[in-house]
Amino acid sequence: MTDHPYKSLPDKAFWRRSVARPAFSAVDPVGEFSLKIEKDTKVATAGSCFAQHVARHLAQSGFNYFVVEEGHPILRGPVRAAHNYGTFSARYGNIYTARQLRQLMDRAYGRFTPAEAAWTDPDGTVRDPFRPTIQPGNFASVAEMEVDRAQHFAAVRRMFEELDVFVFTLGLTECWESLEDGAVFPLCPGVEGGDFDPAKYAFRNQGVAEIVEDMNAFIEALRAVNPTAQMIVTVSPVPLMATATEGAHVLSATTYSKSVLRVAADMLTQQHDFVHYFPSFEIITGPHARGAYYADDLRNVTEAGVNHVMRLLLKHATGTIVEAPEDKASAKAAPVKATDRPATAPETDEGEDDSLAAARAFVEVECDEAALDRS
Repeated sequence: MTDHPYKSLPDKAFWRRSVARPAFSAVDPVGEFSLKIEKDTKVATAGSCFAQHVARHLAQSGFNYFVVEEGHPILRGPVRAAHNYGTFSARYGNIYTARQLRQLMDRAYGRFTPAEAAWTDPDGTVRDPFRPTIQPGNFASVAEMEVDRAQHFAAVRRMFEELDVFVFTLGLTECWESLEDGAVFPLCPGVEGGDFDPAKYAFRNQGVAEIVEDMNAFIEALRAVNPTAQMIVTVSPVPLMATATEGAHVLSATTYSKSVLRVAADMLTQQHDFVHYFPSFEIITGPHARGAYYADDLRNVTEAGVNHVMRLLLKHATGTIVEAPEDKASAKAAPVKATDRPATAPETDEGEDDSLAAARAFVEVECDEAALDRS
């Protein structure tokens, strides 16, 4: 047999050796990952629902999850959680799209002020259109919301200027924008506050070029205020809750959205040596998992799946080695549920083994998108 380039390739280059043959909890699709996170590295997070798990696991593993909006110290933990303090590094809620992230940066630094300032509910309470579910019971007045927004922007500026690593999970390509000034919202107006008007709002489904342009604009702005900032970009494995693409099936729309986001993420890593891609999407959705990392609804991700992602992130970024569980137990793990309620601790049956309790546990995350299919 003649020599050829494939003979010298490592096992990770071959499907049988690295995907089909290993136990699925042992599959490691991380190719190269040069970023190193130390115990004192300030790691900030933003993005879709799935990004919240990165924050949770980093904090639980003793690393420096950088939170700039923690809530008043007199508030009890459950109250702060209910008001979305600590859900992400700042109290911005879900940032599903690259356009949202770009506009958050511009709004925080005064370069963009959307014309749509506030939404008023029928009961007279007020919502922030760009954080419509952030405040339980809403704000009492526009003035109160504006004070909170100003404090929020100050915290966001501090986060961008002081962080060491920014983890952003790309979630969606679909979004709704204002026809007046192009401002984009985390949810379609009318779903959670606001009134939908087709003369005021338009549906947009971003392509690769738009996403790369938005992300590069954000990256340029971030490095302007924090020249040493590093980024980790991931793609959420959570399918679309619903699609507004005309005539589309939600499964095809999900495939489009995730494919576009994955290509855009790869292009960003090729353009910037300080942007690092981490394959959480591949870990959860790959054939090796045989669907075991999704709950019965085929959307929520099991805690076993999240653990697989975080084991590998800790391994490659921090050098921390966490043993993988047995695949049979992993497959029985309960789903990590996308919800509009704060996280709650699971109850354990008396005498139940801790590992079984952990396998059954739901770890809920804040997910504005869940409102799209709420009956």
